[in-house]
Amino acid sequence: MSTRDERKTLVLTGASRGIGHATVKRFSKEGWRVITCSRHAFAEDCPWPAGPEDHIQVDLSNPDDVGGAISEMRDRLQANGGQLNALVNNAGISPKLDGGGRMNSINTPMDVWRDVFQVNFLAPIMLARGLFAELAAVKGSIVNVTSIAGGRVHPFAGTAYATSKAALASLTREMAADFGPHGIRVNAIAPGEIETAILSPGTEKLVDQIPLRRLGQTFEVAETIYFLCSEQASYVTGGEIHINGGQHV
Repeated sequence: MSTRDERKTLVLTGASRGIGHATVKRFSKEGWRVITCSRHAFAEDCPWPAGPEDHIQVDLSNPDDVGGAISEMRDRLQANGGQLNALVNNAGISPKLDGGGRMNSINTPMDVWRDVFQVNFLAPIMLARGLFAELAAVKGSIVNVTSIAGGRVHPFAGTAYATSKAALASLTREMAADFGPHGIRVNAIAPGEIETAILSPGTEKLVDQIPLRRLGQTFEVAETIYFLCSEQASYVTGGEIHINGGQHV
């Protein structure tokens, strides 16, 4: 018989870069086991232990692939008694026109709409439902990553992305009401302009509109995610925390 893993466990989508990378490092620092999910294979230079054996390659735009990944996650969670302390739905896609232009509600092809909503909106609820029993077993926490674009028209984020994130914010409230009686807290974070390797050209011009006069850092987002998954947030559910330096005040 294998030894039971007593560590708290996180399932994180979109772990291969940016906010996802920072989140893995933050939870690993606290001794959590992190099961990472992304459409990319595990990179050997990723800076956390147990990476290859705790990574699942999954295409969230494919519902069948998501279903298979959920089965794999549940199998891996048996190492800690089938319990899951937190699910963070961080993965998201924001397609652009050729040349990086914004895709609006007139020129976005319908197949792009479907892919964006599958990844950004449907995959989170599929994962939450598929891992419901494991989360309920320890009264776990779910964090959905929405966006500043979900509340107002954004100069770079496309229409399909923005509306999918607005829908995810609404879903977070519904999930909080439905999952709460089972002891599962559900919250969202809405990052603004965060400094990553994939910033849209021109983002630096938005800094003058931000009261804090700087871009956010990925570790700052990861800190908020960790807070929402910790006992410090034990009576926080159904909320959406805006991490944008006051951009919309």
